[in-house]
Amino acid sequence: MWLSFWRSRDRFSLDELRYLSDQLAKVQIVNDVNKDFVVEALRSIAELITYGDQHDSSFFEFFMERQVMGEFVRILKRSTTVSVSLQLLQTVSIMIQNLKSEHAIYYMFSNEHMNYLITYSFDFRNEELLSYYISFLRAISGKLNKNTISLLVKTHNEEVVSFPLYVEAIRFAFHEENMVRTAVRTVTLNVYHVGDESVNRYITSAPHTNYFSDLISFFRKQCVDLNRLLSDILTNPRSDWTSTIHAAVDEIEDNLYYFSDIVSAGIPDVGRLITDSILMLLIFPLLLPSLRIVAVNDMQSGVVTSLYLLCCILRIVKIKDLANTIAAALFYPLEAFAKSYSRKVNGHISDRGFTSERQESEDGSFTNNDARCSMDSAPCSSGSSGFHPEHVIAQNDASDSNLAIREVLLAYLTKGDDLEVLGSLNVLATLLQTKELDESMLDGLGILPQRKQHKKLLLQALVGEASGEEQLFSSESSLTKDDISVELDVYVGKIKEQYGVLFPSSEVGTSPRVNRFQVLDALVSLFCRSNLSAETLWDGGWLLRQLLPYSEAEFNNRHLELLKVSYKNCASALTEEVKGIWSDLLVTVLHDEWRRCKRAMESSSPRKDPKFLLIPPQKFSSQDDIPDGSSLAAGERMHELVKVFVLLHQLQIFTLGRPLPEQPPILPPGDLPVDSRAQTSGLDALYPKPGTEVSLVNAVPCRIAFERGKERHFCFLAISVGTSGWLALVEELPLKKQYGVVRVTAPLAGSNPRIDEKHPRWLHLRIRPSSLPFLDPAKHPGYGQVKAKAVDGRWTLAFRDEESCKTAFHMIEEEINLLSDEVHRRLKPLLNLENSTCPSVRVPVDSPLYSTPLNSL
Repeated sequence: MWLSFWRSRDRFSLDELRYLSDQLAKVQIVNDVNKDFVVEALRSIAELITYGDQHDSSFFEFFMERQVMGEFVRILKRSTTVSVSLQLLQTVSIMIQNLKSEHAIYYMFSNEHMNYLITYSFDFRNEELLSYYISFLRAISGKLNKNTISLLVKTHNEEVVSFPLYVEAIRFAFHEENMVRTAVRTVTLNVYHVGDESVNRYITSAPHTNYFSDLISFFRKQCVDLNRLLSDILTNPRSDWTSTIHAAVDEIEDNLYYFSDIVSAGIPDVGRLITDSILMLLIFPLLLPSLRIVAVNDMQSGVVTSLYLLCCILRIVKIKDLANTIAAALFYPLEAFAKSYSRKVNGHISDRGFTSERQESEDGSFTNNDARCSMDSAPCSSGSSGFHPEHVIAQNDASDSNLAIREVLLAYLTKGDDLEVLGSLNVLATLLQTKELDESMLDGLGILPQRKQHKKLLLQALVGEASGEEQLFSSESSLTKDDISVELDVYVGKIKEQYGVLFPSSEVGTSPRVNRFQVLDALVSLFCRSNLSAETLWDGGWLLRQLLPYSEAEFNNRHLELLKVSYKNCASALTEEVKGIWSDLLVTVLHDEWRRCKRAMESSSPRKDPKFLLIPPQKFSSQDDIPDGSSLAAGERMHELVKVFVLLHQLQIFTLGRPLPEQPPILPPGDLPVDSRAQTSGLDALYPKPGTEVSLVNAVPCRIAFERGKERHFCFLAISVGTSGWLALVEELPLKKQYGVVRVTAPLAGSNPRIDEKHPRWLHLRIRPSSLPFLDPAKHPGYGQVKAKAVDGRWTLAFRDEESCKTAFHMIEEEINLLSDEVHRRLKPLLNLENSTCPSVRVPVDSPLYSTPLNSL
């Protein structure tokens, strides 16, 4: 029989299918002797059925008449070898995936053979078998629609009582293998998006509803693992930390997108189940309590993790009730959640969230032996630069636990470290961009954009509502307290009744006007801080421009004075850079950063994804790589200063009510003096390239050794052309004694000339790079990793006598002064912005409208 199997036949023919079916029917038991034949027969039948579906319908008609699916099931029952089970699952999967005929699919699903295969007790200890089985389930789910799904369920009185495909799939929803979990999600989403009402009732009935709460519990554990990972990396840094965090963050966000896809199926009860689970298992007991302000010597683990997760949930999971409930929860004091969730909720204990002195263990409880600092703060010590709540207490006359969460977010803006500020700004920006959030809630939080306020009030005025017209033309352009209280009361009541969190005061929130000026106060205070990165301040600038896109009327005199003082201090520091190491690049960097800042401020969305909270961009240098006095470290400081200055300058223009120009007010290059060294040397370009012929009228002969024991004779020349300057070593031409050819050049700025004290004929020069690598990292593949570029070069020039050495020294100083003077001349309009008056501010500082609330941050 086995020899006849290999005889020559037309491979893709009905006779071949008939022959394989006949031979398969003769198999009574599958063992090591015939298993290879059975596997090959199953594989060939899949090929033939797929071929016939596209070319000849008689193939599948024969498949149905001979009930070959029944033969498959019989073979599975008679088999004890894994290879046959693997091939059978693959065969059926291939057939289902490739069959185009609806009639063929109906036949495949219309008997109990498919459900038998789904519920068959395979040995899933074999990972390959599990992989084939999950692929089999996914193939079935890919063919589901309102007609086919009814063939895979059992009903009683028109209600679904059994759905093996769904039940068996979710058994593997939390498998350790990510590919298995992904396939299960595909199966469930295919089920949800069919839209069959009876199936929807089945999956939202007990005990199947547990799947949704289990999903959130699994996600919660991933969040805790992420926080623990960040803490571990802080205490034990390793080389692959970026890729490790990326992988963890990708998995977190994949889960959230899965939740969003489930909700998009439009099953109302499922949306409610996911909302309740996210709030009760994650946000209320874990994320919100983690935002508490803690003493400087307490653990701050999880603050940034929680801020990141809040942003992701709001940004990805599009559920109106979820977004508005989170917004309403921001009016609660932190203590309310700490007290309400100090007990177990569905098996989870979390009395103080990530910031607890106890870290959560794998089963959802907390243990006392794993407390660590967060990644966004220094190792715990009294000298930490973390948040000091005593400042807030002094200003608010309240303990930190009594601060509303929205006030804590604002407190981070004024006193938090860089990542806490960035996280708080991201949360506010995410709330601002969450379309599911009611505008009245945004106004209550104090972050409703002014244009939306005016639009709403204009509509009220157009329909004849007197209050809208009055507010539209008054200086107070917020929604009324009543408008906000209605929406806020609804969600506060829901938090109290459904989730058991009590609001300690009968007065929900404060006046939207007061809250809005709290936000404005915090942002102005943010711009006055000098211990934050420019990138973080730019994010604050974007948020301010979103709130006040075209009006400066909401700034009071105190705000304007603070911004003015901060700007002047920054302008003074920038003036010092005119004589600094990178003065020759100052104008260029200012031009570039002006355009970048303007684009960032006027963008419709924040510049960065929230994941940058956990994976901050690497700087070019680190304390270990680059000494503090090196030119690259100075370049980073100059770049940061320019970015802060540009932001503050643009804010000054904004507060003055002036349009923001496309280019900074920098003067054009001036003409070179007739007697300048550049002119007398005959240099007709900005850059003396090697090989350029120049006059030696101002050059000083010298010697230098670029290699040990190999001195070379050159003529030294220092030249400045506008805002550029160069040190040049020129080789004298034999036939033209007064001319030479440039052989070596180096930047003039930052050369730091110094005559050797012991050898007065020696002149020491620092040779810095001609450009800043981090301004164009694409051209520098070693960005953030190269130590070789961190060290400045050195030239030591030897002159014939002391007088020649002094001449060269004074030449360098004169040219550096000329370069600095030209830079200062060009920047003068930029550095002397007149902002002492602000006629657009119409309300005196002591007006009740502009007075700082007692509980303002």
